[in-house]
Amino acid sequence: MSHPSEIDVAIIGAGAAGLAAARTLQQANIPAIVLEGRNRLGGRSHTIHYASDNVLFDLGCEWLHSADKNPFVPIARELGFAIDETRPKWREQSLDIGFRRTEREAYLQAMDAFEARLEAASDLPEDSAASKWLEPGNRWNPRIDSISTYVNGCELDAVSVYDVDAYEDTGVNWRVRRGYGALIAAYGAPCPVALDTRVTRIDHSGANVRIETSHGTVRAQKVIVTAPTDLIANETLRFHPALPAKVAAAAGLPLGLADKVMLALDEPEVLPVDGHLYGAFDRVGIGSYHLRPMGQNCIEGFFGGGFARSLGDQGEGALAAQAIDELAALLGADIRKKVRVLGASHWAHDEFAQGSYSHALPGHADDRATLAAPVDGRLFFAGEATSPNFFSTAHGAQESGVRAAGEVLASLTTLA
Repeated sequence: MSHPSEIDVAIIGAGAAGLAAARTLQQANIPAIVLEGRNRLGGRSHTIHYASDNVLFDLGCEWLHSADKNPFVPIARELGFAIDETRPKWREQSLDIGFRRTEREAYLQAMDAFEARLEAASDLPEDSAASKWLEPGNRWNPRIDSISTYVNGCELDAVSVYDVDAYEDTGVNWRVRRGYGALIAAYGAPCPVALDTRVTRIDHSGANVRIETSHGTVRAQKVIVTAPTDLIANETLRFHPALPAKVAAAAGLPLGLADKVMLALDEPEVLPVDGHLYGAFDRVGIGSYHLRPMGQNCIEGFFGGGFARSLGDQGEGALAAQAIDELAALLGADIRKKVRVLGASHWAHDEFAQGSYSHALPGHADDRATLAAPVDGRLFFAGEATSPNFFSTAHGAQESGVRAAGEVLASLTTLA
């Protein structure tokens, strides 16, 4: 749909946060429009269905993290999306290949001890980098650091201990049978959204806010900004007058990187359903492999941090080549004949994201609250990076959108 020239509330971004804000305002009968640069809903969530192989691939968010508290669980049930409650096997190595049980037990003990040191460090008066609390010389340090590349999208030296402590993980992780991206798109389907509408500048110098887009100017009384932090930090999205505190806060919450590759699998019966493999255990840059997820005939590879970034920078095909090489080293050369590349994500090269999900740099955990704070009762901010406890997740983004819409409603009530 095209956008109106004037509206009560304009929402920047049709990801989970923007769609949640729009739905909340709809329920309150407040006229609003979502402005989205992409030609689809969902932001950093996107499900692709490879029909000929009957494989679903979530390029972005995939797991309903903290599912026992995740608002997308009741939303999924309301919208008729089946939920798979099979727990992930991220701590396991299927078939005992390349990472023996005794080695895994030793690694898990080292990981538990590291996490205990992090928890103790979170009570110290000054923040620090999580890498500071690795045990010097411990053989499992690369393995522990590699887990950070999946969880945070970056290595431990760029992760705030205070931020790690703030994150709430209940340990319950489920999946959406038809895809998390498909669920979020269905959730946003009733919302008024102008697609292919890139927002470049938000001018809040006058009585109304002027939003400059690729299809002209929109004037709004209130604006909810849900853009990823990197777009604010590098001023791809600009404010006038400038908002240096927001730019600085966004810079303290950069997007890490997590990319995936999906491989169709012939002769799938040789591998377990919902199995798991790590590509190696003695280095940071490795893949994590989900075997036959939800019974599908495929293998999903997951890469994070600097290693994912370097693979992405090598161009199309590098992610898949790395995954196939690692799988061949684990499962034998014959696996090369049994897999076919279906697709891969490249979030660092997505102009509307420029990364995957936020992490707080050491000393910058408080930037989440700074980024979330309204400006002059007219500019409001949402998105996973503004969530105090569920950042880096789609449900954290959803809750932040509801929160920002509530702030808008409260400001309108005050004016009335």
